[in-house]
Amino acid sequence: MPYRIMVVDDEPDLEVLVRQKFRRQIRDNEFAFSFARNGQEALQQLTAHPDTDLVLSDINMPVMDGLTLLERLNGLNVPLRAVIVSAYGDMANIRTAMNRGAIDFLTKPIDFDDLEITLSKTLRQISQLKEAARAQEQLMTLRQELNIAARIQQAILPRNYPPFPYRTEFELHAAMVPAKEVGGDLFDFFLLDRDHLGFVIGDVSGKGVPAAIYMAVTRTLLRGSAVQRLSPGECLHYVNTALVTQNTSTMFVTLFYGILDTRTGEIDYASGGHNPPYIFTKHGCVRALPSDSSGMIVGVLESARYQTATYRLAPGEALLLYTDGVTEAANRQDEFLGEEGLEALLRSKGSSSVQQLVLDTHDMVRTFSTGVPQADDITVMALRYLG
Repeated sequence: MPYRIMVVDDEPDLEVLVRQKFRRQIRDNEFAFSFARNGQEALQQLTAHPDTDLVLSDINMPVMDGLTLLERLNGLNVPLRAVIVSAYGDMANIRTAMNRGAIDFLTKPIDFDDLEITLSKTLRQISQLKEAARAQEQLMTLRQELNIAARIQQAILPRNYPPFPYRTEFELHAAMVPAKEVGGDLFDFFLLDRDHLGFVIGDVSGKGVPAAIYMAVTRTLLRGSAVQRLSPGECLHYVNTALVTQNTSTMFVTLFYGILDTRTGEIDYASGGHNPPYIFTKHGCVRALPSDSSGMIVGVLESARYQTATYRLAPGEALLLYTDGVTEAANRQDEFLGEEGLEALLRSKGSSSVQQLVLDTHDMVRTFSTGVPQADDITVMALRYLG
């Protein structure tokens, strides 16, 4: 598209001279000129051609002068720039014009070589401003899309607590704080039948939109296999096979999936390279849940295998599941919170409700990392068996 330039001057010969000077640019569709005899006529033409890039205007004109035109241009809210033309030495009017938004000025009689240089420089600036405006618009669009994506992600994660208010055999709470607008951590829980509760936590490599999409796919695959009443090891094998087959990137996910028998407290579980959950009691006893160390991360090797293990929770015992955004949170001295910090919290807060414990864990991470930008998604889930 050519640059649109409007020349506003009451001298009738100027149009002929401009068209002669820039005949090549006009022929090559680089410039498209329009002409007006005064400010009022210019405003009328701008209404019909709001895509005008540059106004080259004389100051002294009948009906509406150039200074008044500049003032009116400021109220049009259109992305154009103005260059004014005035008699040599008329610095008072030139200063007024510059204060009203003119980007440059020329003096009469017009030196057409100087005009060509001025137009080239000004149009380059206009091009940069347009590019900046397009980038800003794209950024705003992306921000809106990210906000929508964040709402969608939060909508697919459980958010109503207590999730099963009519069940008295267990209590459960979870929360995720993404590092960006959307995150790659996942958690979920669901009743498989009257007596079995499925629960899962995972951490996708990377952050942002790609990780969020991978997270959503992983959650769907896990749920799809879980409702078929496959064992936790079989579920992870199914998810792994599906992800490896479809994975065209280098992304992967760590997963921990468990099934609680609400009658006995027995948990069948399998880990795909995820941090072992902690078992803790109200009396300050804390230990890691025994896990099969051979369980590989999910989504990398089709040959990976996942074993189902079993542990029985006593009434009052609880599990804390978390992603490494907790233990790898860093402070200003580049120190990690580590497992020691999490274990200390569980020993001192183990008698708290699961909701309070999740909140306290997030508060601990936030306090520890004060002044340091959050580098990873932070997800915590607490499950207590009541018997």
